[in-house]
Amino acid sequence: MAGANSRRSLARMKGTEMLQSKLPLRHYERLPGEEQRQARDKVEWLLRQAGIGLNGSQPWDMQVSNEQLYARILAQGTLGLGEAYMDGWWDCEQLDQFTCRALQADLTERIAFTWHDAGLALRGLLANLQSKARASIVGEQHYDIGNRLYECMLDSRMTYTCGYWRLAADLEEAQEHKLDLVCRKLGLREGQRLLDIGCGWGSFAEFAARRYGARVVGITISREQAELARQRCRGLPVEIRLQDYRDLRESFEHIVSLGMFEHVGWKNHRTYMQVVQRCLTADGLFLLHTIGANRSGIHGDAWIDRHIFPNGNLPSIAQIGQAIEPGWVMEDWHNFGADYDRTLMAWHANFERHWGELAAYYDQRFYRMWRYYLLTCAGSFRARRNQLWQIVLAKGGVPGGYQAPR
Repeated sequence: MAGANSRRSLARMKGTEMLQSKLPLRHYERLPGEEQRQARDKVEWLLRQAGIGLNGSQPWDMQVSNEQLYARILAQGTLGLGEAYMDGWWDCEQLDQFTCRALQADLTERIAFTWHDAGLALRGLLANLQSKARASIVGEQHYDIGNRLYECMLDSRMTYTCGYWRLAADLEEAQEHKLDLVCRKLGLREGQRLLDIGCGWGSFAEFAARRYGARVVGITISREQAELARQRCRGLPVEIRLQDYRDLRESFEHIVSLGMFEHVGWKNHRTYMQVVQRCLTADGLFLLHTIGANRSGIHGDAWIDRHIFPNGNLPSIAQIGQAIEPGWVMEDWHNFGADYDRTLMAWHANFERHWGELAAYYDQRFYRMWRYYLLTCAGSFRARRNQLWQIVLAKGGVPGGYQAPR
């Protein structure tokens, strides 16, 4: 099912191990024994603050197979930690719990600011990393790497956002409940025109059209997503477009965005909100579903930025608040970030269960990268470092007030 972009991406992944073997030795691989020992002592002390051991018997302990690891972590921070895992330098039985413990103990704050972090910060200040010219990068690197991967990992609708687990028994129910919750929050009615910004593989567009009779326009920057979304929504009043949100100039009775705002970037938050405002009717509602950060920032984690979501930037409450002033009334702000932990663990279980099939398309380094991505993100939500917000906004406010479904 993968197209030309996927085949190119897969070819690049198959070549990562060959490329890795040709890289020159880095400075941490040339350190004398005494400096290596000091680096080990420092990392061991840091891990001890989180109750994590080196080569211990606890399931969240770090099992080290390359002694250069400690200097690499101190030199490169989270980027070095993640890439060393991809390289097989260390392992952990419960990587999610390792991450949760490390974050709860603020270990990332105790490692010196690295050159990689400085580079990300400078790049975030000087450049618009999510401009129209660069918007397709994340689509090509993350969403266009093969639909089969996501079919194996996600629920049957391929909903790649946090599920709503309050009354759900499994991933399938959690995602259906989330889609229905969005429709209920909008007060969606038959025949209404609805815009889905960042429509993914069409799960919400199909649900809103089939269950609620909405007429839906879904936009995405991923060719793989657009192709499959059109197939999924065939025969329904749904139009799927390959389009940047900044090019929208038409009217909708409701607008929704599920898991796309993380790719907008702090320099574009206000522009994004202005686009939504000009496209929304006077009495319409806008629902923003986004991962959120506890602290305002201008760049993402170095490892996530390089290997998973290039140019991503999680918004904070303050950044969203500034972007919606003064034209919006915030009617509801719902946080169910703890549900993302359970969603990610379900995705990981699916990924592991189907790896035998996926191994024909992806190499072992990709397997370790993807496993690291899913489990460390689960640990981050478990530690409550990341949140999941659904925010309902209205122009001028809902007359008489808004009653928020849960």
